[in-house]
Amino acid sequence: MSASDETGDFRVLQANADPGNFLRDVRRADTRLLLLDYDGTLAPFTPERDRAFPYPGVRELLTRILADERNRVVVISGRAVADLIPLLGIDPLPEIWGSHGWEHRMADGTYRGPAFPDGLAELFAAEWKWLQEHIPRQQLERKPASVAVHWRGVGDKERERIRAAAEKRWAAFEEMDLLDLHAFDGGLELRAAGKTKGDAVHALLHDLRDSVPAAYLGDDKTDEDAFSALEGRGLRVLVRRELRPTQADVHLIPPEELLRFLTHWTESA
Repeated sequence: MSASDETGDFRVLQANADPGNFLRDVRRADTRLLLLDYDGTLAPFTPERDRAFPYPGVRELLTRILADERNRVVVISGRAVADLIPLLGIDPLPEIWGSHGWEHRMADGTYRGPAFPDGLAELFAAEWKWLQEHIPRQQLERKPASVAVHWRGVGDKERERIRAAAEKRWAAFEEMDLLDLHAFDGGLELRAAGKTKGDAVHALLHDLRDSVPAAYLGDDKTDEDAFSALEGRGLRVLVRRELRPTQADVHLIPPEELLRFLTHWTESA
């Protein structure tokens, strides 16, 4: 069966995209780059963020892919690196870029944390203190390069209260060059400006031969920066149940089609 036949049920979004040909290139390549978002892509969303484990079967497939030295696997997430490690639950761990690229953990365990401009760490500490005084702790998240509020799983009235409180508090920061106010699926985040998932992709591609096949799998609007960075250079895969406006080349519905794609990758390896 050809690679095109194997991927015939994946929804192609761009006229020039051909996932079958891409996987055929993966089969032939001696080096491959697999880039993966975490929440919503490898793992389903859940109100208990520390219980957002990968879909059944994902760990096994990633372990098989990582076992082949021709594959470089990189997780690129808005989560902190320290939060991702126990959730991934695989050994050895892949390379991880956390906090939208502010953190970098190499596959050998070498770690580089964020280097902020003066005063930014103190600002986040002050915002974290304020959040804990006004919003329930279980709806909050503190990251190395941001603070965030989550309202997934709460009632409509409480969701609107949390949203309004955060938006009012953080409205003054929208004009600051050092900060970005970012809405994501189920929450709002105040984060250090200057890094996106796209920057991580650019860094990973910088010294890579053009002939090396690369794919990025993501679901959220934050993944559009990564899709943009990979334009014309690899396969951009949107992984989510509902299609939304996107730069991605292919749409997969998790978990079944995600597992199928990863299985094709293992077979290519």
